[in-house]
Amino acid sequence: MMLESRLLTRINQKKAALDALRPLPPGVVRRLHEQLAAEWIYHSNAIEGNTLTLRETQLILETGLTIGGKSLREHLEVVNHQKAIDYVESLLDVTMPITAFHVRTLHQLVLAGIDDDNAGQYRQVPVRIAGARHTPPDAWELNQLMNEWGDWVNGESMTRHSVERAALAHHRLAAIHPFIDGNGRTARLVMNLLLMREGYPPTIIMKANRRQYYRVLAQADGGQERPLVNFAGRAVEQGLTFYLQASTPQVQLPEPDEMWLSLRQAAEGTPYSQDYLSFLARRGRLEAIKHGRNWYTTRAAVEAYKKSVKTSD
Repeated sequence: MMLESRLLTRINQKKAALDALRPLPPGVVRRLHEQLAAEWIYHSNAIEGNTLTLRETQLILETGLTIGGKSLREHLEVVNHQKAIDYVESLLDVTMPITAFHVRTLHQLVLAGIDDDNAGQYRQVPVRIAGARHTPPDAWELNQLMNEWGDWVNGESMTRHSVERAALAHHRLAAIHPFIDGNGRTARLVMNLLLMREGYPPTIIMKANRRQYYRVLAQADGGQERPLVNFAGRAVEQGLTFYLQASTPQVQLPEPDEMWLSLRQAAEGTPYSQDYLSFLARRGRLEAIKHGRNWYTTRAAVEAYKKSVKTSD
């Protein structure tokens, strides 16, 4: 198991808590779907260089408005990504295996109207990934490699934890780099397809974490897959936390030790510094959520970490 033990425990507990709340009220589901879809589209596109803001992304989705000063491509990337998410959701209630066909269909939706000649088509030329040491395979290998990817997703990978399986499927697809453009967006869509089929909320890789995201992908290229799996696991946990908070009736003020605090506040009166809590949060050892570039945790989470250290000793 590649997931850090404390992170794994929290993910499993939160997933079980969310499952216990199902079926969620239709109004809650609709609100969560609209909010998460906009954030999913915004962050996935922003990682690849799209300059539209989250609010501009929401306006395009809700009203179809054209944003002044923004390119046609950037608008299409928003509309196309929504159609790709719709396709992902259409596959959630069917039992068919996820194959290279579905990957190509997602890619065709991502690049529709942007590069119709290459949308849904494997590249026919060699490529290099800017700033990366990894060299993707030659074009003539792609059919076989993508079929092998599908065999792995529907075979050997089924014995892994759902989060680990989705993270590794995402990396293996990105490493094959089967398309001229749109590989990252497609790989993240596939990751969410696999997670959502197992009952997890959509997982969002945030723009603020872009550098770390590329770093753990590069580590996975070199055979060190654990950092990527735990990076994805922390994003999955954050999605679960968001869903639980939005789905649980709030009839009273949370207990003081359950309220989210900045790491500076949470460190007060503990043996830990703010920097050390940040270190723990970034590695999944401490329950925490990230808003923008700032981490937040609870006194209960710090106490749980303290107890876990004593137990392991």
